[in-house]
Amino acid sequence: MKGKLYLIPTTLGEREPLEVMPLSVKKIIEQVDYYIVENQKSARRFIKKISPKKSQPDLQLMPLDKYADEQETLRYLDVCERGNNVGLLSEAGVPAIADPGASIVALAHQKGIQVVPLVGPSSILLAMMSSGMNGQNFAFNGYLPIEKSDRKKAVKQLERLSKERNQAQIFIETPYRNDKMLSELLSSLTPTTRLCVACDITLPTEFIKTMEVKDWKSNRPNLHKRPTIFIIQK
Repeated sequence: MKGKLYLIPTTLGEREPLEVMPLSVKKIIEQVDYYIVENQKSARRFIKKISPKKSQPDLQLMPLDKYADEQETLRYLDVCERGNNVGLLSEAGVPAIADPGASIVALAHQKGIQVVPLVGPSSILLAMMSSGMNGQNFAFNGYLPIEKSDRKKAVKQLERLSKERNQAQIFIETPYRNDKMLSELLSSLTPTTRLCVACDITLPTEFIKTMEVKDWKSNRPNLHKRPTIFIIQK
């Protein structure tokens, strides 16, 4: 029988894993020795943290970063063909959602390998849940353009879409540019548009708040280098 591909979540920061994810994640990690990972050092640290008794020398880690050879990654699931289970381990949050790994999941489907997603923290869904915006109709837009004029156009377009479709619009930014992003949102959006800022989700410093744009101008948090989700809805 073929092995399975487990999609294994990790914490969104320095937090005890079993405080934010179920025991089933620990059980799978204790059983699996083959992993596809973005960063080998942090992957080993996470595995050791959640399963201290697991043998580190027995771990077989396959890199999935910007240096990974595409042809080589196509062979990563060969071990499943030989009956071994493989874990796709996220760097933060859940695999393949604003995170590398979708190509591996697609490859598993092509090869007829069962894909098993495990429950864990997704900053996108947790932010959406706590925003008070339309949880029946929302879109994740990833990163907006870096160039200022293109970014402003994108923001205004998302604002129009949110009104026309009654759809919450979710996006992210590189953490060191968060404060600049917030400034641009406050200057570009209509004063009555709702804006949710959710940062450090699941961490002791967690901050989640939804207000109209006009109210944010006198209540601006410091978002510098803090992982943040932005959501808008007109």
